[in-house]
Amino acid sequence: MDKKRLSVVVIAKNEAELISDCLISAEWADEIILLDGGSTDDTVQIAQRLGAKVYTNTQWQGYGKQRQIAQSYAGGDYIFMIDADERITPELRLSIEKIITSPTQEKQVYSCARRNFFLGKFMRHSGWYPDRTIRLYQNKLYGYNDNLVHESLDYSDAQVIRLDGDLLHLTCRDYFVFQRKQFSYAESWAFQSYQRGKSASMTSAVGHGLGAFFKTLVIRRGFADGKHGFLLACINAQYTFNKYAALWTLGQQKKAEK
Repeated sequence: MDKKRLSVVVIAKNEAELISDCLISAEWADEIILLDGGSTDDTVQIAQRLGAKVYTNTQWQGYGKQRQIAQSYAGGDYIFMIDADERITPELRLSIEKIITSPTQEKQVYSCARRNFFLGKFMRHSGWYPDRTIRLYQNKLYGYNDNLVHESLDYSDAQVIRLDGDLLHLTCRDYFVFQRKQFSYAESWAFQSYQRGKSASMTSAVGHGLGAFFKTLVIRRGFADGKHGFLLACINAQYTFNKYAALWTLGQQKKAEK
């Protein structure tokens, strides 16, 4: 059997509460690489105890760059990128193992469905399931882009193959923590967009926010998730409004400086 080596790669900072279950779900891989962003809790110690190879980079340049740096430490033929709040299910493991024990297929990357947890419930609709994301790919051929936030894999013209099994994602266990993270994402998105020459009006901020609410609740059938779906639609509207409102304020600040 021509088995390729698999590196599971994680970026983390202050994830002591979550990192253990994440790494245990990936302990069958040939190696686990954890790039720590400067944790002040026990994240590093827990990862080392569970056999991960731990490296540190505290010069934060955004999620995309951090993933690139983490991948540079990996020696496997294939990369599976995972976050501290995610877990590989047994079904997904079998699907991954099938790929790495089969003849290598050039120009192929692999996506899995994420089952996202929102305040006590794994969502089934609302755009949060199946929420497919590309995570398995050949180390020497592909890598992440430079985006500060909402980074993604640069895979050019490669074919995306769907893996069986879900990746569990403990997205939102605490309302306030989740909201702070959403605001941070909105801020990073606005700065990145502004640096790329984009602008926004207050009208577009309101319009995009209302559009996000309708898309989540109706088009993505958030109503079928009940109260959780309605709340998520509100949060998505708020997050989207914040992105464009923040972009608008950056433009206003620039005008005031002139």
